[in-house]
Amino acid sequence: MISIEDFAKIDLCVAEVKSAELHPNADKLLVLKIDAGDGIEDRQLVAGIRGHYTPEELVGKKVVIVNNLAPAVLRGVESQGMVLAAKDGDNVVLLTSEKDVAPGSKAK
Repeated sequence: MISIEDFAKIDLCVAEVKSAELHPNADKLLVLKIDAGDGIEDRQLVAGIRGHYTPEELVGKKVVIVNNLAPAVLRGVESQGMVLAAKDGDNVVLLTSEKDVAPGSKAK
């Protein structure tokens, strides 16, 4: 269990996928360029969703991300956040917003 104070440290927001491509060194990863409404251009996330989404399906999609996760290098490519998804058996579904909201909109 975590406290509400710990949870409050997590910056969840909506980001728009601007581009997506296959990871050059991993069969299960995609490299996403996103707009998280924070003015950082070409922000990059690496996501293990390649078996569930094609790059073409993701462009323009609004997804929920962890915006303040420390950068990590995944198979040689830096990821500057984490896209959130739900898994039900073999089915993986990205978390999105119910209605259209601007990139950077905060989860409450």
